[in-house]
Amino acid sequence: MNQSSFPHSTTGGNTAVPVQPVTRHRQERVAIICASWHRDIVHQARDAAMAEFARQGLSAAQVTHFDVPGAFEIPLLAQRLARSGRYDAIVACGLVVNGGIYRHEFVTSAVIDGLMRVQLETDVPVLSAVLTPRDFHGHEDHLCFFREHFVKKGTEVAHACLATLDHLSAVEG
Repeated sequence: MNQSSFPHSTTGGNTAVPVQPVTRHRQERVAIICASWHRDIVHQARDAAMAEFARQGLSAAQVTHFDVPGAFEIPLLAQRLARSGRYDAIVACGLVVNGGIYRHEFVTSAVIDGLMRVQLETDVPVLSAVLTPRDFHGHEDHLCFFREHFVKKGTEVAHACLATLDHLSAVEG
């Protein structure tokens, strides 16, 4: 994604959402890791998070994007990024779907458990917008629904990220 596209973000189709005025400038650096499976859906969360970060005073230059092959690969990269000392928080985005075999439950548990372990071991907040819908079908109605849903989840994970950073800063304060 071209970071110069901000201060506008796309949500869903080609609709531009203007960024609201910044209330304060933030100093934190955030990494966003996205699984590449269902990229058109997952990147909706990334783009919405970027737009919300910008609205809250975190510039696009303070957020670094990483794509990994699938959700299973997210925790290891999150751990390396957390240990690097370059990021104050990490956001993970992915969509793990039930493809008709039991594997999706294993993948989901491994990813979420791995992300929790990373944040507890490194003291760097790791937030998840890795979702596992009970039902997912590749027809246009579901694709449209999940694209829109990931916009909402991207905004929510950005809020949670910044609130967590604020709370941790207050504790250290």
